[in-house]
Amino acid sequence: MPQSGFYAKVRRGMPALIDQWRQLGQGGPTQLALILAETARVAHLGEPEATPDGAMLEAWSHPEAGDAIPLWAARTATFLLAQMPARPLPKSDDEACAWAYCWLRNRTFASVDEARAALPSHLQEILTHAVGAAWADRQGLRLV
Repeated sequence: MPQSGFYAKVRRGMPALIDQWRQLGQGGPTQLALILAETARVAHLGEPEATPDGAMLEAWSHPEAGDAIPLWAARTATFLLAQMPARPLPKSDDEACAWAYCWLRNRTFASVDEARAALPSHLQEILTHAVGAAWADRQGLRLV
């Protein structure tokens, strides 16, 4: 699998991404899980089979949950975090890779420069390298 090291970072970063949403989102755990699932459906970021509950959202926040987190949940958390007035930032390289991977999965871009330019201003510098790695990973997968 091309760039498998990058995708491993993405999966390791997804729990932190979900945890940021849990920490910064307004509402209780069950309400935040509902918001995540409904936003995924409405924004066409994925189709959750079922709406998770607060306990599931909390479980996805643990480091060992990386492979268990559905892509729709990480994509939706990225979508919501990027719009928050609090201007949250990824706190590690793995989390930055998860943000960048989801950023590219959430929208269509003609080039890596277009993807970087479309980032909210507070994310452009911190995600520039990760978006480049995500772009290379995506392009590599097209060759398979």
